[in-house]
Amino acid sequence: MKFLHYTVTTEPHGTIRVYLTGSAANVLVMDDPSFQKFQLGQAYRYYGGHYTASPAIIKPPYPGRWNIVVNLGGLAGTVNAVVEVTHEVAPASVSP
Repeated sequence: MKFLHYTVTTEPHGTIRVYLTGSAANVLVMDDPSFQKFQLGQAYRYYGGHYTASPAIIKPPYPGRWNIVVNLGGLAGTVNAVVEVTHEVAPASVSP
């Protein structure tokens, strides 16, 4: 299976944005063990899904290293992607 692969590291409150050009595509965000299973054709866990509009915006559940896979899921077409990570600042607590 052909796919695009990117790795990023997120901090707390990080957001991954994947800008797609070309066909609609699957955007899958997964940790290293899940990516290894993906490559072996085994069952794996991911965040994201099929996106028909760009950008795909995915907030990982925790900070760390993430693999981003972009593929067409066996459908015809072509896709290119640009990956961006943003880090939002957590809101400050307000004291009375």
